[in-house]
Amino acid sequence: PDSPAQKLVFNRVNGKRPQVLLQQVSATEECYTLAHEENVRFIYEAWQQVEQQLDGSRSGESACGPVQYVEKTPNPGLKNFVPIDLEEWWAQQFLAKIENCS
Repeated sequence: PDSPAQKLVFNRVNGKRPQVLLQQVSATEECYTLAHEENVRFIYEAWQQVEQQLDGSRSGESACGPVQYVEKTPNPGLKNFVPIDLEEWWAQQFLAKIENCS
């Protein structure tokens, strides 16, 4: 119970059957409490509701609900700003971990 959990690491398939290695997971890596998972689920569900309400207000379904902030005079320093796609970033991190473990 005191030692870190073990996880499976899959190597790249190169025509041979990959070996499955067990690695020790550090105490901070991928160790989520029930409270953490509940918080994440709450925030995710709340954000889904906000997005649905925003979509509904854009299509004219509802006069009340969330209001999306838009600057009247945009900052010229942010002209080329591109927001990060977190889902894409997490996918890249996941794939990088897989490649580094092989």
